[in-house]
Amino acid sequence: QAETQEMEELLASRGYRAVPFEEPAQVYVINTCTVTGRADFSDRQMIRRAIARNPQALVVVAGCYAQTDPAAIARISGVDLIVGNQEKYELAGLLDSLTKRATPLVRVGDIRKAVNVPVAPVTHFRGRSRAFVKIQDGCQHRCAFCIVPLARGVSRSQEPKVVVDQVHRLVEGGYGEVVLTGVDMGHHGWDLFPRTTLATLLRQILDVPGLGRLRLSSILPPYFTDELIEVIAGSPRIAPHLHIPLQSGSNRVLGLMRRPYNTRIYGSLVERLSRAIPDLGLGADVIVGFPGETDADFEATRALIEALPVSYLHVFSYSDRKGTEAAGLGGHLSARTITERSKALRRLGREKSLAFRRRLVGQTWEVLVLEERDKSTGRLSGLTGNYVEVFFDGPDEWVGRFLEVTVTDVTPDRTLGEVVA
Repeated sequence: QAETQEMEELLASRGYRAVPFEEPAQVYVINTCTVTGRADFSDRQMIRRAIARNPQALVVVAGCYAQTDPAAIARISGVDLIVGNQEKYELAGLLDSLTKRATPLVRVGDIRKAVNVPVAPVTHFRGRSRAFVKIQDGCQHRCAFCIVPLARGVSRSQEPKVVVDQVHRLVEGGYGEVVLTGVDMGHHGWDLFPRTTLATLLRQILDVPGLGRLRLSSILPPYFTDELIEVIAGSPRIAPHLHIPLQSGSNRVLGLMRRPYNTRIYGSLVERLSRAIPDLGLGADVIVGFPGETDADFEATRALIEALPVSYLHVFSYSDRKGTEAAGLGGHLSARTITERSKALRRLGREKSLAFRRRLVGQTWEVLVLEERDKSTGRLSGLTGNYVEVFFDGPDEWVGRFLEVTVTDVTPDRTLGEVVA
């Protein structure tokens, strides 16, 4: 979201105007993901949809899929420009002379040589109540299943002053919540000179006048230093919500994955954070069907998730990614086994979410009113600090504001509330 908005503003500065996908456009820009095989498939579908909507329009494909497999995209008839993750910040200039082509122009450099995070100031996020700021790109780790280092390169931190200035602009633009994002966000500052830390950056951001709420995206377990935990737990303006990837509850599988932690480290960290942060919303990722995953490994994962105080769960079915270590491993599981195990963990994730939300009934929370109403009921929706979406009645004028809302009821897929008068 942060990078898509950066590109949109760079284009707006050259006279382009964004339109909804349903409306005719002269240029289509598809910013792609490649974290799973399913993501690649969805990317190709979106590219073909754009071409079909207006065959005369310029079609640009950017992002991670463009970075890792430009040749596959070039085989799609109708694509005019393919740009990598660093080159997409040059998009406005490339469009100046771009015309419809029989074969696409490819501008994809060697991401391993990237040494900085491009600066692209953003002042608004179209149609959104929350704003996103990218503080870091790339990854220092080489997990066996992950294609991200091939798509993003090594870890690179944005300069703290650039981040703080960006937060200033967004707060002045009326955004009540700012979300910090990054590929390997906990590594922020380690590559800068002088070296700094994510905890130091958070303290600087918290000094921004008028900041309502600061939310952190995914952080790996090893990055939670005493200092970082102290800052997160000690500030009422940092949302009581953390997303900490797990991937497996089997130490054997974590070893095969080359993850930088084990289940003891993960469990101890979660226990400590839960004690330090009341009503913590805790999200986790898990990969099902990693090569060699046995019934016992899967059961260990299921049992650990059941024991952990997670409030939601992202379940990914394993898929080979070209160029990764895991793609060459033996012991690949059948699609049927992976599907059955994925269904079981998604069911457990729904049970954990319902149990967490039930504990909130009767509590009053400050929510940020989001931009879209519930399609089935027409109610407003608001996001709590601990990442629960609450639905309630109210006028459009409340969108983008903080309101006090009491949670009145929960269902398997809804959390309901009433605004405190």
